[in-house]
Parts: sequence; C-alpha cells; structure tokens
Amino acid sequence: MLEGIRLRGVWPPPPGCLRAVRLTLALRAMYMDLILASTYLTALPNELKTSSKIGDRPTSDVVVRLRTQDGRDDWLYCHSHILVEESKYFADRLSDSWPTCQILDSRNCVEVYCEEPDLDSHVNVLRLFYVIADGLMMEICHGVKNALGILRVAVKLGCPRIIAVCVDYLEAVPWEEAEEEEILNTIPSMGSKVEPVLARLQPVNPTAVMKIFLAALQFATSSPPSPLNDLKNTAQEQLEYMLTEDDDAPLLSADEEIKLEVMRCVKKLLDRFNSIVESLLCDLQESISDSGKMQSLHSCLTDLLWACQILGKLEIIRDFVCSWTELSMKLVTIVQQKDGENQILKTKLKVLEVTAKVLEAIGYGIVVLPTVKRLHMVKLWLPFVRTMKPLVDSVSEETEEDLTLKFDSEIWQSLESAFVAIILTLSSVDQTDILTEWLENQQIRYPDLTEAFEVWCYRSKVAKRRLATLGEEHNTAKAV
Repeated sequence: MLEGIRLRGVWPPPPGCLRAVRLTLALRAMYMDLILASTYLTALPNELKTSSKIGDRPTSDVVVRLRTQDGRDDWLYCHSHILVEESKYFADRLSDSWPTCQILDSRNCVEVYCEEPDLDSHVNVLRLFYVIADGLMMEICHGVKNALGILRVAVKLGCPRIIAVCVDYLEAVPWEEAEEEEILNTIPSMGSKVEPVLARLQPVNPTAVMKIFLAALQFATSSPPSPLNDLKNTAQEQLEYMLTEDDDAPLLSADEEIKLEVMRCVKKLLDRFNSIVESLLCDLQESISDSGKMQSLHSCLTDLLWACQILGKLEIIRDFVCSWTELSMKLVTIVQQKDGENQILKTKLKVLEVTAKVLEAIGYGIVVLPTVKRLHMVKLWLPFVRTMKPLVDSVSEETEEDLTLKFDSEIWQSLESAFVAIILTLSSVDQTDILTEWLENQQIRYPDLTEAFEVWCYRSKVAKRRLATLGEEHNTAKAV
C-alpha cells in the first residue's frame, strides 16, 4: 500500500491512511498465526503417535497384560490414544461406558487372555499399532504362518487396518500345501472381510472347466515341438486327473459333448499314427532305427497309450480297438524288422503296452468283435509276445541301470490273462490249434495258457454228455 501511495506521488501519506496500513498489517499477522495454529493442531495427533513407542514406560498410560492358561503373564506399556484408534476391543475397554471403568486402576490396565501359541501374535499386533507406513506393515507380515497368526488376533481385537494388510498379503503370496490347509481351517470362520484370501480356492465355473479341458485335450493330442513335450505330458496327466474319481468326484462329468470331442481328437491322433506306419512300410529297405520316423512312431505310441486310459474312463474305447485291430498287421511287420537296437526295443515295449489295453477290452467283453477278428488278434500277437518276453528279460539283466527298458510285470500278467480270456471265446477247433501250437513251442513258459488248456479239456470231455442231455430235453419239450 505504501508503494502504491509512493507511485501516485503523495508522500508523506495522510495520517488516516497510515492507520489503515497498520490495521491491514495487523490483520495479516493474525491470519498467519491462525493458519500456523491450525496446521499445528492438525499435525499434533500424528506427531504424538509417531513420537510414542511401545514399551516406553515414562510416556505410557495403559498396561496391556497378555495372560495364558499356562500362567504366562506379559506386560506391555502402551498408549491409550493409539490403542483406541487401532482396535475396537481396546476402544470399548477404555471407554467410559465400560462397566468397570470407574474401578481404581481398571482404565490403566487391560487384561487380554489368549492361547499360548497365539501369545507372540498378540505382541506383534500391539507393535503394529505403532507402525504408520503400510509398506513396513507388509514387511512385518513376513511368512504365511506369521500373517495368519496376526490376522487371527486382529479379527479378535477388531483391528480393521491390520486385517486389511494381512488379507492383502495372504492373497498375494504363494502358499505351500500345509499353509493352504491351515488357511482353509482358519479363514472361513472370520467373516466377509477376509474372503478375498480364499479366491484361488473357490470352485471353478463348469463352463470354465469345460473350456480348459478342451484346450488341454487339443494340445495333449497334438504333435508339438520337442521342447514342449514335457508340457504335453503334463496336460495329459491333468486331463486324466480331471476325469478320475478318487476321494473327490471328477472335475467334470463325461457328457456327450466331452465324449465326442475326445473321440474326435483321438481319431486325429490315430490318423497321424496311421500315416507314420504307412510311411515306415514304404521305407522297410532303409534302416528305420536310424530315422526320425521311428522316434515319431514311439512318441505317437506314448500318446495312444494315454488315449487308452481316457477312452476307458469314458467307456468309448470301441473305435480305438477296431482301429488298432486293423493296424496290427502293419505294425508288427514294422517292429519285427530290427532286433536289439535300444530305440527299437523301447518302441516294441510301447507297442505291447497299447496292445495289452486293446486285448483286455476284447477279452473281457468291453468291446465285442467278430470271431474272425478275435482269432486274428490272438494268432498275430501271441507269437510276438512270446518272443518279446525272453528278449526283454535278457536285456534287463544285462542293462540293470537302464530303467527305460524295464517292463512292468503287471503288463505281462495282463497280456497273459487277456489271451486266455480271448482263446476261451473261440470255437473248440480254433482252441485246439492254438493250444497244440503252444504245447509244441519252446517258449511254453510264457504266456502260460494252462487255464485255457484245463477248460478246453473239461469242455471237450463233457461236450457229448451236455449236448446229449440238451437234445433229450429239447425233444421232450417238443413232444409236449
């Protein structure tokens, strides 16, 4: 204002004008004092809270006694304004409305009873009351077990800020299996505020399950590059797990849509397998064990073995059995070309594993085939299996460390049982030919057809009597 007067060329200013200037300056000074006072009053609680430290006995006004049934009694010197702000439990205990607030020293000492395992968590929660930065609180939560302990106490004492921090922490970090079980045993009883922790454990929408099943199925039956083989194996394992009924029901029900999609994908797999077989038949003059085609054949056989498991669970294995029956002659022709090479031997073993599944389906009536095809499968695969058993046994003894050449003894037993079951469904004449050849063969020890031989002998001996009895009963019934 003085500068303005000077600019207008009036100096010295009139007396009235000087009084106005002084009044303005005084008012401005008062206004600045009010702003400073307001700022100070606003910052005072935070400054007071920041300056307070748990266990600082000279400044504390409340003692929190943590007591257990085992007799442990820990005293922590705290500050009432912090306890009231952070915990509903302490706000109630330190309020004037609490029934015992008027009793001498009741306001200055708050007893909290807890279980012995939770005592340390109670101490941690009280310490967290004095932490302002959430980032530091996250660091204090370190570990799922520790965070769960803090969360239990925070829910008990009504501490919304600490509850939110623990929930955010548990929701974000990975869990081990034991930690996951503890979360399932702890979280559900704590109310809606902690429900986000369980988000990763909630049942999946059936539509989403179907979506991932179909995507995994297409990948599991594809022919990806070699680096992705481990991922394909994982997809196959998890698809089988989804359809398996163990302690829990299958993840999805095998409806017609699933069955049709599985059949479609397996058909594509069989078509690819057939193409490899046809290509190898054209290359029999070459050393097929040195070509990449044999590796492709082995890989495809591995996928087909897995497909048998899935088709069996869904009870839709018929088309696969029929296709394998048609391909059997070509496949035996290919794998019999070479003996001894490691890759060829592993491929033969994989062929036997798939064949065992097919023969089981035929022998136990899961898939009904005409007599001609049943007889064809026995006459084709019986000699092959008979020569493979001693070969695998000898190689396994020589290369005990090569686990890839070991063959599950249950597979040999399954093949033997399936052959016996199929043979007993054939005509007596066909059984006679097969058993005669078996008795004359040097490899009579495997497969052991003793059971089929015994049944054949019994049936043959009593056949005339049975048929004669049936004929008499038929004639008697006809006469009546």
